[in-house]
Amino acid sequence: MTTPLSEITKIHASLSSTFLTSLSSTKPSPPSSTTPYPLLSLPYRQNQLLQLASLVQENADALCHSLWVDEGKPRQEVLMAEIWAVIDRALKSARELEAWVGAGAEMGEDVKLDGWQAGWKARIEKKAKGVVLIISPWNYPITLTLQPLCGAIAAGCPALIKPSEVVPTFSALLAVLVPKYLDPAAYRVALGGVPEITRILELKWAHIFYTGNGRVARIISAAAAKHLTPMTLELGGKSPVIIDGASLGEEELRVAARRIVWGKVNNAGQICVAPDYILIEPAYIPQFTSTCRAALESFFPNGALNSPDYGRIVSEAHFARVKGLLRDTKGRVVIGGGVLDGSEGLQEGAGARGVEPTVVLLDEATAADDVLLQDEIFAPILPIVPVASVAAALAYVRAHEHPLVIYAFTESEDVKREVKAGTMSGSVVFNDTFNQLSVDEIPFGGIGESGYGRQPLKWTFEEFVYLRSVLDVPFR
Repeated sequence: MTTPLSEITKIHASLSSTFLTSLSSTKPSPPSSTTPYPLLSLPYRQNQLLQLASLVQENADALCHSLWVDEGKPRQEVLMAEIWAVIDRALKSARELEAWVGAGAEMGEDVKLDGWQAGWKARIEKKAKGVVLIISPWNYPITLTLQPLCGAIAAGCPALIKPSEVVPTFSALLAVLVPKYLDPAAYRVALGGVPEITRILELKWAHIFYTGNGRVARIISAAAAKHLTPMTLELGGKSPVIIDGASLGEEELRVAARRIVWGKVNNAGQICVAPDYILIEPAYIPQFTSTCRAALESFFPNGALNSPDYGRIVSEAHFARVKGLLRDTKGRVVIGGGVLDGSEGLQEGAGARGVEPTVVLLDEATAADDVLLQDEIFAPILPIVPVASVAAALAYVRAHEHPLVIYAFTESEDVKREVKAGTMSGSVVFNDTFNQLSVDEIPFGGIGESGYGRQPLKWTFEEFVYLRSVLDVPFR
């Protein structure tokens, strides 16, 4: 199912008309056909955010099933990392929206001026940028589609949503649900692949929010540049894990291994914040690999590939890529390495594309050229890179592109200071992985090759607004 190219142009025109109607007068714009509130007004936005929460809550089973069909994602993972998160953030956005935009009939903040400007009236208003485009990926399609949409709704921006064609069941379901719950005058879905997104990118958008990889981001950025369109890019990259073995006792290293492995097996490693590789001194490698093996045995007593709670690789193309990594690495597989490709006759479709959680020990002399250290792995493969010291680990991180997140396991405050002062990354997380995504009070995003812009909640809202300065100078 795809959206006709001619229809895409009409959708863009309709969304633009909605936005212009909301700006057309000092009087409140007319209510939409689906809500009693004026178009894009504050009550309208709050209503649509609550409707978005209802969309997810009332269709949780169907959404979970769609991701199982498309990519073999376990129900519990969808509930934990996507369903509950989106419901919670949509409700929070509705509740906190007034504080984000500022109080009063004209949303914004008054600024007091002193001295010779004391009689002037100054104000800062947070204004919607206009009609926006949200391009979402396949790996966490519920969260990474609807979380940006929360920000667009909160900001008062009509939005076109382009979900990934790699998850067709989910995308088709979304195209059915959005007009049932949200105002179709302001929020639409377009389906399709390269021809459709090419046509979409020919149109002028007020902001583009893209989540995906750097190669596609460059194509989208080039199209956006023709219209001087601002963007948010959430891209990922190779997020390192630095283990300061000298500061960790036996129990701390055991916990570290469990948290690293847990971060790696979520969605079978197909997430932008997955631990990508380990930097550790050789003396601590045997204990670390032993504790990783124990962690995996406790998570999946009958083996990960036999567990209904372990995910699969999204497509045949990605499955072939991951098998190629296992084939071409010069490292030694010390844990896992098995694949489930359907030849066993036990599973089919997405369920057959299984790759065991795998730990690969690289040789210090040849690691730099290994296939596992070239691009983001995006799979349940965890290479271990021996380094001489924590200082050497930091030097390695500095010599490569800025990652989305740096993980460091240490009990040393000095090492924590060195990590923060001596590196650049979107985030730094000490003594855990993945769980920074659950903390709504701090922004998430990248730097350089790992992207730019921030989310969720207030930070997503701020991606879709601009600050307009208003100055009223009296004649006197």
